[in-house]
Amino acid sequence: MPGVLWLASYPKSGNTWVRAFLANYLVNADSPVSINELPEFVRGDGPKHYYEEVLGYPISKPLSPKETQELRLIVHEKFAYESQNTTIVKTHNAIAYLDDIPTINPKATEGAIYIMRNPLDVALSYAHHYGMTYDKAIERLASEQNSLGGTERQVFQFLGSWSEHVRSWVEAPGLKLHVMRYEDMIIDAPAAFAKLVEFLELPDEPGRCERAVEFSSFESLTDQEKSEGFVEAVPAREHPAFLGTELARVPQTAKYRGESRIRFFREGKLGMWRDELSSEQVARIIEDHREVMSAHGYLDEKDEPVF
Repeated sequence: MPGVLWLASYPKSGNTWVRAFLANYLVNADSPVSINELPEFVRGDGPKHYYEEVLGYPISKPLSPKETQELRLIVHEKFAYESQNTTIVKTHNAIAYLDDIPTINPKATEGAIYIMRNPLDVALSYAHHYGMTYDKAIERLASEQNSLGGTERQVFQFLGSWSEHVRSWVEAPGLKLHVMRYEDMIIDAPAAFAKLVEFLELPDEPGRCERAVEFSSFESLTDQEKSEGFVEAVPAREHPAFLGTELARVPQTAKYRGESRIRFFREGKLGMWRDELSSEQVARIIEDHREVMSAHGYLDEKDEPVF
């Protein structure tokens, strides 16, 4: 059994960008792969329908975290056994034990690609995506109990704090691992993705990586979402901004099959926090995550942000 190669990240850190690159690299066509076909190339361990397949019947009410944990082990094994080859699966789970059950099944795991992003920018994207204030997002990134899911589409996923999440993956003993920083992908995408191709031992053909980089660029993904919508975007009916809470301004939307959804691809730039966060908010994030930020090049020797 080859097993699962995890594509892991804290939410809003570039996971979808890497999935789009991989899809375009594998297809190697003359036009971009549709963003709505990405789940066909890299599945996630969050969608509820995989858990329904294991159970054999629809889930009518949200599973408890323990129920989810028990089923997740089986779902992960299902992913691993379904293919004769390595299966790449997206996850936002931290590596942890809840109720003495692992969030990532070690028996099904072959290795991982971990994508990290400056928490100063993660806080902005997290707030916009989940419909909360910057202060609330900063609080969530620092919470050891932070989690996602339990919705009509997604099961419970355990995140923990941003720092804990990073550590759980990059310091996991014995894990075959390739780490990618969002910032390196922005600064020199061809170089960053060429290293990924090398790690995955994919065929290295002239122009193939560059074409996949072009077809998975932020501009390409944004144009696709504007024209056809994105199946993974949050439906507007589920978003707090449309319920009149916390966000004063309704985010931009794009329609997918006639349903308004919150725009998934927002800015995709480095250092947007400099124009959006107060000095007090920046100080809080650095205080919460100083050690891990320093270890991965997000702070200089004077504890000043690098990006």
